[in-house]
Amino acid sequence: MMQTEPTLAQLLQFVEQNGVRVDKEIHGFHFTGEDIVFPHVVSLLCLRGSARVKFDMQEFTIEKDDYGILMPGHVYRSIACSDDFTYTRVFISAEMISELKAHGFSHDSHKFNYAPHCHLTDVQAKRMMALLELLEAIASHDTTDLQLRRQILLSHLAVCYEFVNYYRREQDRQWTESRPATIYKQFCDLVVEHYRENRNVNYYAGLMHYDPRYFSKIFRQYSNGLSPLEWIQQYVATQAKLIMDIHPEKTVKETAYQLGFSSTANFCRYYKRATGIYPQEYKKKHA
Repeated sequence: MMQTEPTLAQLLQFVEQNGVRVDKEIHGFHFTGEDIVFPHVVSLLCLRGSARVKFDMQEFTIEKDDYGILMPGHVYRSIACSDDFTYTRVFISAEMISELKAHGFSHDSHKFNYAPHCHLTDVQAKRMMALLELLEAIASHDTTDLQLRRQILLSHLAVCYEFVNYYRREQDRQWTESRPATIYKQFCDLVVEHYRENRNVNYYAGLMHYDPRYFSKIFRQYSNGLSPLEWIQQYVATQAKLIMDIHPEKTVKETAYQLGFSSTANFCRYYKRATGIYPQEYKKKHA
C-alpha cells in the first residue's frame, strides 16, 4: 500500500519525537533536484526499479536489492528514477545513533561515509526486508512504557547494523584500498564537523597533513572535477537552505549566526557566490 509523502519538516519532526520511522513501499522520489542535509541517519532498500542519486556530490546508481545508508550531516540529492522505482526507507534519529555508539554496537560506522551503498544478494535483501518490517512493528508499537520500547528499538537496530556490516565486508575492504576515495571522504567528514568555524581549504588540508595543492589535485580525481572550495561552498549553501526551509521564521541574520558567519553581509556574499542568488531572494522564492 502506497503511503502519502509528508513534508520534509514533518519527517524531521516525527523522527525527533519517535526515534525511528520506517516507510515501506515508497514509490518514486518526492524531494528531487535539491541538495538535502539530513540531521538523522537515512537508509534505503531498493525493492524495484532504479534511480540516480548523489551522496556528498558523488553520483551513484541504485538498483534492485541495493542498500544505502546516509549518515547525519552528509549531502543527499535525488536526480531521477524509473517509473517503477520502489523502496523501503528508514530514518533513525541522531540521538538514537548516539545511544547505539555508547553501547558499542555501531563500531566502524564511518565506513558509510566513504561507501554509502552496497548490493545485496536476493536472499540477503529478503532477510534485510524482514528485519526492517520487524523494526517497523517495534517502532509503531503503542505502549505506555516508552523506555522499554526504546531499549527494544536499540537492540533491534544493533542487530540490523551487524547484518549490514557482514553483508558488505568485501566491498569495504576494496574501498579502503582506494586512496582518492579515502581522502575525499575524510575531507567530507571534516567539513561536516567543522564548517561552522572554518571554510578554508588550507585548514582542512592541514588537518589531513597534506600540502594544499597536492590535496586539491587528489580531491579532483574523485570529485569529477569539483574543487574542495566549491564542495565547501555547496555544502554550506545546502545547510543554509535547510535552515530557511525548516525554519522560515528565522531572519537571514539568525541563519548567518547559526552557520558561524561573523556578519550577515559576509554570509550573503558567501551564499551568492555559491548559488548565484542572495539568501533573501531564496526565502522570498520559497515563502
